[in-house]
Amino acid sequence: MTSNTVFKNINLLVTFECAARYNSYSLAAQELYISQAAVSQQMRQLESLLNTRLFVRKGKQMLLSQQGEILYQHAKRGLSVLNQGISQLQEEEIDGELTITSTQAFIALWLMPRLQSFTERYPNIQINVSSSAEFVDLKQNHVDLAIRFGANVQSKTPSNLVCDYFGESSVYPICATHLAKRLSQQPPQVLLSQRLVTLEKPGPYDWHRWCEKAGVSGLEDYKLWTKVNSTDIALSAVCSGHGITLAVPYLCQRQLDSGELSILYDLPHPNTVKRYFVYDSNSPRVARLKVFTDWLTKEMRTVR
Repeated sequence: MTSNTVFKNINLLVTFECAARYNSYSLAAQELYISQAAVSQQMRQLESLLNTRLFVRKGKQMLLSQQGEILYQHAKRGLSVLNQGISQLQEEEIDGELTITSTQAFIALWLMPRLQSFTERYPNIQINVSSSAEFVDLKQNHVDLAIRFGANVQSKTPSNLVCDYFGESSVYPICATHLAKRLSQQPPQVLLSQRLVTLEKPGPYDWHRWCEKAGVSGLEDYKLWTKVNSTDIALSAVCSGHGITLAVPYLCQRQLDSGELSILYDLPHPNTVKRYFVYDSNSPRVARLKVFTDWLTKEMRTVR
């Protein structure tokens, strides 16, 4: 394969690197958003151009031949250098769009009230925001950055994406201040006489584990649940005096500062909420993305 042929067929090397990384044509097809048949056809074309066998089938896997392994090591390094070069070309250019996804509660209660301070500092960066409780596919949904929370973010992040930890916060029982004044001098067992607001899928931040840590017994027979599907709805309920919910304080910092809400007991949940930035390090918007994540990280340092 001549150098001219290489440039004409750079797409073949991109597909080859992906198939070699996964040892699978089907997984490569999923990442590249083409059919498995297209991957197979491109690999036959590349093998024909090189006049050598690159893959050997073993069960459902496509294993690299000795020649394939040599090409993979060089293709991986070469494509990485190309991506770094493209990123450096755009390093000075931070103006433009940036699409972000996170949970409904974080966007509505924390990000949007502070976004004006970012846009005042960087008026030429257009922030597009969408909320999702799911781990959306960034490439398929044209998302530059996901701000994700929880104990399983790293395990759910694909290996081709960066998952940067940027801190964690504790979860506390929070309620309207007038209710807190009435209950705070009583032991935590009194909670079972009140409405407890919980997410339909609380994950590791559930009332059962908090009650176990606080020495509250009898929750298995408790009947006064109010179930919601987002923390912002739960906080809206308790702001009106409807029961008690578990939440990280930074989501309702303004209400805590104003005295509308209070932390009922200074007893944190045994599980903290860890925070992560998830993104593609080879994104052409990586410089713009870094400006935003640096700003957000600085803002989050002031929260409890």
